[in-house]
Amino acid sequence: MDAAPILIRVARVLRETALEAVMIGNAAAALQGAPVTTVDVDFLFRKTPANLRKLKKVARALDAMILRPYYPASDLYRLMAEDQALQLDFMAAIHGMRSYNSVKNRAISVDVGGETFLVASLPDIIASKRAANRPRDRAVIDVLTTTLEKQENVAPREAQGTETGK
Repeated sequence: MDAAPILIRVARVLRETALEAVMIGNAAAALQGAPVTTVDVDFLFRKTPANLRKLKKVARALDAMILRPYYPASDLYRLMAEDQALQLDFMAAIHGMRSYNSVKNRAISVDVGGETFLVASLPDIIASKRAANRPRDRAVIDVLTTTLEKQENVAPREAQGTETGK
């Protein structure tokens, strides 16, 4: 299944509703080249009254329901549209992740079909997986770390090539 049409639609709705959110988790890692899969897309956002209103607009635009599966234990807002196989998790805080602003400042922009997502940096994603320490998170840490190392090794070579005129 190609996730691009769903991601394009989600990015468009986030833009149209002006809900600022940073994609985190395996979906964010996959957009950065990590060979991981997921059935949901996770986002970090600031939990404010205005953003909660925007989140309701996002749910309406996507024909999704907002669920609070772990209430009152967490600030997870799950948007579900089962007929579309859509699950979006919006979290106000992630154990082991920096503040929203810090994650946002380190995030990169990723284009998907002409729409843009803010995507958490691989170091932030790895830190959150380590902090969560769940079996499913531990299972991908090596893959994410290898992806990050490959990216870091490519960047210095590219810089050397431009410095030497190659």
